[in-house]
Amino acid sequence: MSPALAVIDMQNVFGDAASPWRTPRFDEVVAPVRALAAAYADRAVFTRFIAPAVPTGAWRAYYEDWPFALQPPDAPAWGVVAGLAEVAARAAGTDGHGGTLDAPTFGKWGPTLATLVGEDNRLVVCGVSTDCCVLSTVLAAVDAGVQVLVAADACAGLDDASHAKALELMALYAPLATVVTTAEALALAAA
Repeated sequence: MSPALAVIDMQNVFGDAASPWRTPRFDEVVAPVRALAAAYADRAVFTRFIAPAVPTGAWRAYYEDWPFALQPPDAPAWGVVAGLAEVAARAAGTDGHGGTLDAPTFGKWGPTLATLVGEDNRLVVCGVSTDCCVLSTVLAAVDAGVQVLVAADACAGLDDASHAKALELMALYAPLATVVTTAEALALAAA
């Protein structure tokens, strides 16, 4: 069985050039993410970072810095970008949202991804931002004993240096986490 695929936060809020949360190389990773999602099809989930209805704890201070983000889950900012929305709609979804997993947290590892990973115990991860939500998801999955493969060229960070540092950090978790190319991740989908 091929690994599962988690496509992390490929949303308008991170892809829109006018957004304060714009990920600079976002547009460059859309094509490799699309290829991975198409290859993994029924073993893929697209995640969405969404704001909580009412921030609690340290999230209150976070949203004081980013008040624009306090939008409902159906706001256009939280939607999967147009170039991937169709693929996301075909992906395996366990929450009734057409292959998406919504969470008001940076890390997306939890029961939904654990169920998708199942007994194969391998997860390919791609998306944005390498140095935030991707990193948080990978480390939580590793702690759960999952073998995680990070498709480096299908991820983008706040900037090139942060992207590289995050990949280096995740590589330190080998063999639980391995940095791979999109080509290598695509080969696993066909296996």
